[in-house]
Amino acid sequence: MSRVVVIGATGHIGSYLVPRLVRGGHEVIAMSRGGRDPYHPSPEWGSVTQVRADRDAEDAAGTFGARIAAQEPDVVIDLICFTAASARQLVDALRPSRPLLVHCGTIWVHGPALRVPVTEDEPRTAYGEYGTGKAEIEALLHRETLAGGVPAVVLHPGHISGPGWPVITPAGNTDPGVWTALAAGRALALPDLGLGVLHHVHADDVAQAFELALSRPAAIGASFHVVAEQAMTLRGLAAGVAGWFGREPMLDLVDWPEFERRVGPEHAETTREHTGRSIAASIARAREVLGYAPRYSSLDALHEALTWLVDHGEVDVAGQRF
Repeated sequence: MSRVVVIGATGHIGSYLVPRLVRGGHEVIAMSRGGRDPYHPSPEWGSVTQVRADRDAEDAAGTFGARIAAQEPDVVIDLICFTAASARQLVDALRPSRPLLVHCGTIWVHGPALRVPVTEDEPRTAYGEYGTGKAEIEALLHRETLAGGVPAVVLHPGHISGPGWPVITPAGNTDPGVWTALAAGRALALPDLGLGVLHHVHADDVAQAFELALSRPAAIGASFHVVAEQAMTLRGLAAGVAGWFGREPMLDLVDWPEFERRVGPEHAETTREHTGRSIAASIARAREVLGYAPRYSSLDALHEALTWLVDHGEVDVAGQRF
């Protein structure tokens, strides 16, 4: 039995991962800020040691890494590291004992794709604070592994979906009106002819990959995409969602100024962030090395997310079954 520390345990991925680890016979120490219940509750949480930790504050004080090392873990799963400085502090503290470190990255270490599907070997072209921060962490962890220090594995999820949190819609943003328009047969504005690409993944499939990484020595020192079997265009996602309600989507294919006028600058910027990258990521390496086999298609993951949103009164589909 391994002792596994999960940092950010009650978040989207951790709420599925922790029960998997318990069922797999691991001793789990779940570290979080303690401000909320897991997104996905399950009885296995009763067997977990929960520890409160404010990572930002403890990183600033220089104590977070030492606190993790003091748990004497065999494995550390880091779901909430966003800067190289934070990763470096953790690695420095873990180096004497050298537990396996499994880090949650993002497919946004890639910028706009030159070849598709994008493989993990493509040169990193990240832009924006989030993507560049994750790319810097990835490089740091791989250097650490090559130098004989803390052995690390990096997993790059796509657009995480599932019940309990805002999900990226077929318009590439989090506007709940997108679902309503598709359910009601109303016009839905899309930019770039609706050909922007999104690559969703259900949080439980991400959790599957993290669990697999614990028992795959060949994964050490490598990065893996963790996404659904296929990416989809905005048009394809819109057609799929409308089909749940027995409809064809009514798409208004507009230019960017008109799109922003209709949806507002915040939603338009979110769409631009996603479609500007349009990443369709290969999972060939994850299949071969990890044995990763996603259970959910992009539309399956969105269906479960929408069901939760409707059940909790966050999206209006006029009481229609879907």
